[in-house]
Amino acid sequence: MDACVVVFPGSNCDRDVQVALEAVAGRPVRMVWHADTSLPVGCDLIVLPGGFAYGDYLRCGAMAAHAPVMRDVVARARRGTPVLGICNGFQVLTETGLLPGVLMRNASLRFVCRDVHLRVEQCDTLFTNRYAKNEVIRIPIAHGDGNYFADAATLDELEDTGRVVFRYVDKASNVNDAANPNGAQRNIAGICDKSRRVLGMMPHPERLFEPRLGGSDGRRLFESLLAPLH
Repeated sequence: MDACVVVFPGSNCDRDVQVALEAVAGRPVRMVWHADTSLPVGCDLIVLPGGFAYGDYLRCGAMAAHAPVMRDVVARARRGTPVLGICNGFQVLTETGLLPGVLMRNASLRFVCRDVHLRVEQCDTLFTNRYAKNEVIRIPIAHGDGNYFADAATLDELEDTGRVVFRYVDKASNVNDAANPNGAQRNIAGICDKSRRVLGMMPHPERLFEPRLGGSDGRRLFESLLAPLH
């Protein structure tokens, strides 16, 4: 796996993702500056990390979506290169149009930082093949704008085509308001595109990928990427 992590002004989880990927893959991860006009040759995984790209001015991810490097990111995604957007990266993916919908302000109007439980709705993607379908995992969140919104037709299409990948649930796998940390429609925590090679998720798997961090439920997301890319 030859992974590249895009670094924007205001990114604050780029090194976390780098550490997680290098620990799992056992090889260096290349960091790509937002002002670069292209990604390195051979890049077979692109990660858009969490943070506050460009200070989250205008809307979260709106300015980052127009960074010079994003032209190549979008082009490669459309040619099939896998792209993972985490938190702010998810917001950037919706702003580029690679994923549908938007991430709005949390319903509480407050920044939320805590562990949540997710149900793995799809285990047949590049990112989730090491999980079991309907498995409940624990992953941290840290965001102020994680409230996923899309029109009813888009939501129905996501559900009908199996593109809702992660959903907020309680420990017993129940979908309810109490388990929803931000007001996201249908408790959606992560979705993929039609090719199933672009994933956006609000929770941070890189923050819980080894026992020293308090758990390792996020590790299998990165492990999932290894086999399909070789």
